[in-house]
Amino acid sequence: MTDASRLLDALAFAAERHRKQRRKDAEASPYINHPIGLAQVLCNEAGITDTVVLCAALLHDTIEDTKTTAEELRKRFGDAIAQIVAEVTDDKSLEKQERKRLQIEHAPHLSREAKLVKLADKICNLRDVAATPPTKWPLQRRQEYFDWARQVVDGLRGVHPKLEGLFDSAYGGRPDH
Repeated sequence: MTDASRLLDALAFAAERHRKQRRKDAEASPYINHPIGLAQVLCNEAGITDTVVLCAALLHDTIEDTKTTAEELRKRFGDAIAQIVAEVTDDKSLEKQERKRLQIEHAPHLSREAKLVKLADKICNLRDVAATPPTKWPLQRRQEYFDWARQVVDGLRGVHPKLEGLFDSAYGGRPDH
C-alpha cells in the first residue's frame, strides 16, 4: 500500500466512523473536520510527512468516540498506527476530571509520535474553542480548557519546537471575554 493510499484509507475510515457526529459549535460542524485539521497542522504547518503519524492523527478519536476497537485498527492499519491511537485515547469509563488528570500525568510518557498527535489535537482544540466555541461553554469553562491544555502540552515539550510554537500562538488567543 502506498503512503497516499494509506492516508486515503485512514481518512475514509475516520469519515465513515464519525459520519453522524457533530462538533459542539453553533453550526454543529461535521466532526471529521477535526481529525482532518490535525493532519493539516502536522503536515502543512509543522512539516511532518510521516504517514504513520498522519494516519494516527486522522484516526485519533475513533477508539474514544466510536465503536472502533484497537484490534480493528491494528488489523486494518498495522501495529504502529494502532499503538499511537491507543496512546492518545482516553478511557471513557472514567470520570471526566480523572481523564483530564491522566492526560496531564501521561503526557511526558507518550511515544514521540503520540506526542505529535496530542500536540496537534490541543492546537486544533484551542483554535476551535477561541474561534467557534461550544455553544454551552461560558467564558470560565473556555478559559479553564485553555489552562488545562497548557498543562498537558507542558508534558509534551521538547518533541517538536515548531508544533510547540503553534500551540503557544494558539494559547495566545485565550478568551478574555
